[in-house]
Formats: sequence, C-alpha cells, structure tokens
Amino acid sequence: MMPEIEQAPPHTATAATTTSSSAASTSASASTISVSNALFGKYELGRLLGCGAFAKVYYARNVRTMQSVAIKVISKKKIMGTSLVSNVKREVSIMSKLNHPNIVKLHEVLATKTKIYFVLEFVKGGELFAKVSKGRFSEDLSRKYFQQLISAVGYCHSRGVFHRDLKPENLLLDESGNLKVSDFGLSAVKDQVRFDGLLHTLCGTPAYVAPEILAKKGYDGAKVDVWSCGVILFVLAAGYLPFNDPNLMVMYKKIYKGEYRCPRWMSPDLRRFLSRVLDTNPETRFTVDEITRDPWFRKGYKDMKFHEDWNLGSKLDAEDKVKELNAFDIISFSSGLNLSGLFVGGGASTSTTVEDSERLMLRGSVEGIVARVEEVAVTEGLLARGMKECGVELEGQNGNFGFVAEVCRVTADLVVVEATRKTGDPFAFRDMWRNKLTPQLLSTATTKSYSSTDLAEADQSEEISESQQIASD
Repeated sequence: MMPEIEQAPPHTATAATTTSSSAASTSASASTISVSNALFGKYELGRLLGCGAFAKVYYARNVRTMQSVAIKVISKKKIMGTSLVSNVKREVSIMSKLNHPNIVKLHEVLATKTKIYFVLEFVKGGELFAKVSKGRFSEDLSRKYFQQLISAVGYCHSRGVFHRDLKPENLLLDESGNLKVSDFGLSAVKDQVRFDGLLHTLCGTPAYVAPEILAKKGYDGAKVDVWSCGVILFVLAAGYLPFNDPNLMVMYKKIYKGEYRCPRWMSPDLRRFLSRVLDTNPETRFTVDEITRDPWFRKGYKDMKFHEDWNLGSKLDAEDKVKELNAFDIISFSSGLNLSGLFVGGGASTSTTVEDSERLMLRGSVEGIVARVEEVAVTEGLLARGMKECGVELEGQNGNFGFVAEVCRVTADLVVVEATRKTGDPFAFRDMWRNKLTPQLLSTATTKSYSSTDLAEADQSEEISESQQIASD
C-alpha cells in the first residue's frame, strides 16, 4: 500500500501564505485603502484579496514608508486544536530567518489576543502556475526561472532549511518577472533530522514528491527538493506533468520507477539534464552544487554565490546587532500577545514544551549578562561552555541534565535569558534554573530585573485593540 502524503491543505492558514502573495498579485490601487482601517497605527488595509478557512489576506500599505505589503490574518480561535498549528509555527520561524531576492520576505509578525498578522512582501505578478497553465515556456525562459529557483533553494539548504513542497503554485512572480518562493508551511530544518541523518515525515504534493518519500525509509531533505525542482522544470518546458495519472496509486508507481517521457521539442541537453535531476536514486541524483556546474544550467546564469554572500551578510548583521529578537520572538514573551500559546500540543516534533523552557528578563548588555550567567553557573557547580552566538551550554556535573542559556537583546538596555533543556531530567533542570540560578542572577543584577512572571502579570492589564475589528470572523 502506498503511503498517505501530508499536504498543505488548500484554503487554510498554511496555504494562505501562497494565497497572500498570489492573491496580492492582482493589482490593487492605493485609492482602495481606507485610513480608518489602520492596523497598529502602521498599516492601512485595503480590499480583501483572499479568504480561507483559517485566514484572510488583505492588501495593505505601510503609512510611514508607503510600501505595499500583503497581510495574512489568522484567527487564533480557529487554528487552535488543528494540525496547522505546527505548520504555522514552523513557517514563521523559518521565514523570519530567510533573506534572499527569490524568496517571499516576511517583514514582521504582529498579534492581538485573537489574531495573528503576517506582514509579507507584496508580490504583484501572480503564481507561476497561472502562467504555465496557459502554455509551455521556451527552453530559455524555463532555464531562467529554474536558475532563480535553484538559487533560492540552494540558499535555503545552506541555512539548513528544506522546503518539501516546491511546486508552481508556490512560486510567484514579481512585477519584473523574477521568481519568488513562498509557502514554507511544510518545511523542515536540520533539527528535525533523526539519528539516521534523515527526515521521515511524509509530506508534499503527490505529483512532485520524490520516490524515496514513497518508500517510507527516510529521506534527505535537500535531495527531495532537487527532485521537485526537476519536476517543475519539466512542467515549465513541456507544459504538463512528467508523472500524472487519474489513479493516485498508478501515479505513485510511475514516480517510484521514474517512468516519464520527454516531448519531442526538448533539446538533447535538457533531456540529459532532466535525467540527472529526476534520478530515482537519491545517491546519484544531482545535488544543487552539481546543478550549478552543469553546462545546460550555466547558460546565461549570473551566480549569486549564495553559500558565501548571503551567509556573510548574516554574519555582518550578527556582528552589528549582537543578537536581537524579531517581532515574533518579542511577542512570544508577552502573555496578552503570546503566539507560543498557539503551539502547545500542536504535535510538532521540534516544539519545546513549557517544562523545557524558562525565561528571565534583565537590564544590561548581552555580553555582560552572558558573563554573569557563566559566573553564577560555576558557583552552582555546573559545567559551562560558551557558544559562538550569545549563549552558554550548561550541564550538571553528574550528567543528569543539560540545557542552553541564550541571551537576546530586546531593547537597548533590556535582554532576555532563555534557558532551554536539551537533555536529562526536566525536574532537575527546572529546580536548578528556578531555585538556584534565577535568584542569583536577580540578586547580582545592578539594576531592576524582570522575570517572565512579572511581564505576564503586567500584560494582563493591557490589551492592544484591533482597529475596527479587522478580519473579525
């Protein structure tokens, strides 16, 4: 029996990331924006662009910069208790870390007690699927889009992110005709890799899934993305799917055996290239690096050097800003605006439970707080090892527990220490953090300090009102 593949369901909060960008591709006039609908005093919302079971998407404009954006509004009440909880969390956490010209940018995440707002890049040109459904592309145009797709996918892989649901419906075009990858709701990160070095979640869109996913023996996230890219390239150049059948099981068998036929108009070089990308053996299938070195691919290619340039940019940002929290992180420290509460019990394998994470807010510099954490840890008999990014790895001397204490800047003089248990007894970890480390950190602070409980109590007296109850369902 063939496996059931987890798909991003249509007309849901997960699919709404694509909807938010693709629906936003229809031109929206600035005159449709109503000032009275200003959200958080920052965004003027225009007409509704798309609507699903869990989300609505609006065209909007930043009143300060006049930048056009797409805002996806998710109802917390509707998403609670659904399988989409983990998808939404994963999508936000991944997209907030990605910065590439061929990836839809997540500008920020805002929230009230009842709604979550994804502020996304406004992509005006529509879905690539809508373009290719009107007829196949020339080989040169297919190569151009494929080059941009590989640039984005290679960048994701270099950051430890695997999309796992690449298809023309999730590829958008801006007004200049440049491709943008969207919808990271089914994505995975390296932390989800099991002890065997493979991913095991069966997910994706049936016509684009790699044969090793169907085999249910685990798979390399990078290799399955390459397979999906090969299917997309075939669709662009041929105008139809390489593996297709009304009977899903028959289609799966074709994918598993790699049974497809190239149309007569495909050049020999493209046929050869496709045979290496659509190789059913993941061990011999082209990697992204091999793709970028292939003569067919390199024709007219402008190498962006994503392995170096984009990572270098991230390093420079880290040096300039030390380690700052994005909007999603800051919201998660507030009870009234708490997004993390959405994901408790969401079923994500990488989720951190309440017992596994503790937070403490202090005034001071990131470097000073890191040093203070190390000093206090040593006095309590813990083994402490500094991390490359602002934090400390801590372990009990008898090895009964281990955790990481990361220090993040919230404002110019306020930082958060987040302790996350990695191994061992959760009760021993909580006892050490709450009853030993926290009191000492607070007692040695030279200025007023705040715990997560203090912030939660303060938050209960405050609530951000939603202007005219936008997207109230």
